[in-house]
Amino acid sequence: MTLTTDKKKEVMGKFQVHEKDTGSAAVQIALMTERINALTEHFKTHTKDHHSRQGLLRLVGRRRKLLSYLRVHDVKKYREIVDKLNLRK
Repeated sequence: MTLTTDKKKEVMGKFQVHEKDTGSAAVQIALMTERINALTEHFKTHTKDHHSRQGLLRLVGRRRKLLSYLRVHDVKKYREIVDKLNLRK
């Protein structure tokens, strides 16, 4: 469930601080969210794919850690990302 290059560039364009920003916490969270959404759709048809489900759980944990890092270091950016990605309801 990889993202295409075009999709990655689109997502990074929304969350980049500057032109060459590809590794900031905001960009990483956005890319992980896209992958998580794609995997969630995958599981609607492939319910017994347990290996991919384990990968999904790892992604969710990694995203959660990045979100908590961002919340501690930059609350304003954290709230902005949560609103844009509709993570908390």
